[in-house]
Amino acid sequence: MTESLPREAGLVLAEERMRRALKVARTTPPGDIPVGAVIYAPDGRELGWGTNRREADADPTAHAEMEAIRRAVRTYGDAWRLTDCTLVVTLEPCTMCAGAILGARVGELVFGAWEPKTGACGSLIDAVRTPRQLHHLAVRGGVLESECAALLAEFFAGLR
Repeated sequence: MTESLPREAGLVLAEERMRRALKVARTTPPGDIPVGAVIYAPDGRELGWGTNRREADADPTAHAEMEAIRRAVRTYGDAWRLTDCTLVVTLEPCTMCAGAILGARVGELVFGAWEPKTGACGSLIDAVRTPRQLHHLAVRGGVLESECAALLAEFFAGLR
């Protein structure tokens, strides 16, 4: 019997939180792309969550990240600032969401699947790590990537 190497504590926490975001993504309204986002306070408490709702709400800004940010700022109590908070989302954020993440001063971004067509956190562009940004945050991509990508693949397979 071989002994497995201990895993980095930060990765274990990121995976645990991504599992919660995947659970949220599975509650996405029918017809919307299943993406889930959850924001955590520095003490680990869940502040807000969101799913994609563009089709359900007929609102092009109703992305999971935007919904989670709106809920979290109401809960957190520091106006619009989510300083030192962590946003966990199942899909790499787009440019609009990357801007909102920066504007809300999120401290850390953790995402699952990479999005080569619209991803703004390293795939297509890297809006959140541009050196001249006023706000800088930690970014970790590819957490439970295969599980996150599988949820999307299942959705798109159902459309064909």
